[in-house]
Amino acid sequence: MGESVSEATVVKWLKQPGDHIEEDEAVLEIATDKVDSDVPSPVAGTLKEQLFPENAVAQVGDIIATIEVEGETTENTSAEPFIAAEIPGVDQLEPVEEPDNLPQGRFYSPLVRNIAAEEGISAEELDTIPGTGSEGRVTKQDILDYLAAKKAGSSVSAPETGPVVTPALKEEPAPVPEPASQAPSATFAVSPQDEIIEMDRMRKLIADHMVRSVHTSPHVCSFVEADVTNLVNWRNKVKTAYEKREGEKITFTPIFIEAVSKALKDFPMVNISVNGTQIIKKRNINIGMATALPSGNLIVPVIKNADQLSLVGLSKAVNDLANRARNNRLRPDDTQDGTFTLTNIGAFGNIMGTPIINQPQVAILAVGTITKKPAVIETEFGDMIGIRHMMYLSLSYDHRVVDGALGGRFVKRVADYLENWDMNREI
Repeated sequence: MGESVSEATVVKWLKQPGDHIEEDEAVLEIATDKVDSDVPSPVAGTLKEQLFPENAVAQVGDIIATIEVEGETTENTSAEPFIAAEIPGVDQLEPVEEPDNLPQGRFYSPLVRNIAAEEGISAEELDTIPGTGSEGRVTKQDILDYLAAKKAGSSVSAPETGPVVTPALKEEPAPVPEPASQAPSATFAVSPQDEIIEMDRMRKLIADHMVRSVHTSPHVCSFVEADVTNLVNWRNKVKTAYEKREGEKITFTPIFIEAVSKALKDFPMVNISVNGTQIIKKRNINIGMATALPSGNLIVPVIKNADQLSLVGLSKAVNDLANRARNNRLRPDDTQDGTFTLTNIGAFGNIMGTPIINQPQVAILAVGTITKKPAVIETEFGDMIGIRHMMYLSLSYDHRVVDGALGGRFVKRVADYLENWDMNREI
C-alpha cells in the first residue's frame, strides 16, 4: 500500500469463493482517498473465504481473504492468509485494553478504537465525530482531525472527558467545510431533453477536495512571461538521440519540474503546509504533476525527492507515472506526500490559468502553451525585434502564509531557470 497509506475500501471482488486464482492475478479492487488499485494474489490456489465485503474499509495489516494452496488436501491444509501489505517505517499503535463504555451500535475499526482508548475519548464523544468513510464510518484520519481541532481549541460539540494527548501533526487545515457532495446546491429546473449524469467516486472526491481548498486558502495568483527559446531549441536538438538511447521521449514536464525544484530550494517557505497557527516547513521536495485520465478525471501522482534526481531520472519518473496513471496502474503511495504541484495546461493549448491549490500544500504552478511571438531582444548593438518562443507561468498561492513578494519572486525564479537554459547541456 505504501508508507503513507493506512486503510483502503474494498470496491469490488474480482474473484468469488471457489474460484481458481493464478499467482499475481488480480483478486479485488481497492480504493484509497486518491487512487483505485487492483490487488494481485501472492500465490496460486483457490479462494476460500472473503473476510471483508464490498464497500468495507480494511486497515493495513488486516487479513482480507484466505486462499487454499493447490496440491494440498482439505484435511491437512491451512489456508494462506491474504494480508493487506504492511507499511514499513510507520509506528504502529500497540493494542490497548478497550474501556467497557465504547459504543456497541456504530461500527469502529480496531485502530480507531485503540486511538479513542488511548486519548480518553468516551463512547458519547466518539459518537459525535463525523465519519468520512464508507457508510459514515470514522476513519483514522477523522479521529486524528478531531483530536487536532480539539487541541487547537476549535469548537467541538462533545464534552471533554479527560486529558488529551497531542497527536501526530495532521497537515489539514481546520475547520473542514461541508463536502461538496453534501452541500446544498442551487435550485434549477431539469427539462426532459437534459441528461442527468451521476458523479463517479473519483469525481466526487475531486469536487470535495476543490471546495475544501477554496474554503481553506485565500487564493492569490501571480503571472510571469518567460522567453524559453533556448530551452525549445535545446530539446529539439537532443530529443531524437535521447529517444534512441533511452527508448522514451523527453518532454517539457521534467524540465519544468527541475526548475521548480531548484526554485523551492531557493525559497523554502513555499515548500510548506499549514496546521492551525503552525507552519510546517518541509524537508523533502515532492512534486505532484496533475495528470488527466481517459475518464476525464484528474489525478496527481507525486515524484518523491525530485531535487535529488537528474534530468534523465526526472524524465523516466514522469513517463512512468503518466503511463501508469493512464492505465489505472498507480499504487496508493504514488499520490501521497506531495509538497508542491505542477499542472501543464499548455498541453490543452491554454496560455495561462489560475489553478486551485492542492491541499495541504500552499502553492501550485500552471505552465501555459509555448507559442512563437514577436519580442524585443536586447543586444550590445541595441534593441531588435525577433521571433521568440514565449510562455506564461501562473502561480496560485495561499495568501495566509505566502505574501505577494514571496510568491512573485518564486515564480520569477522558476522563469529565470527556464530562460537561462544552457544550449550546450548534455543529457
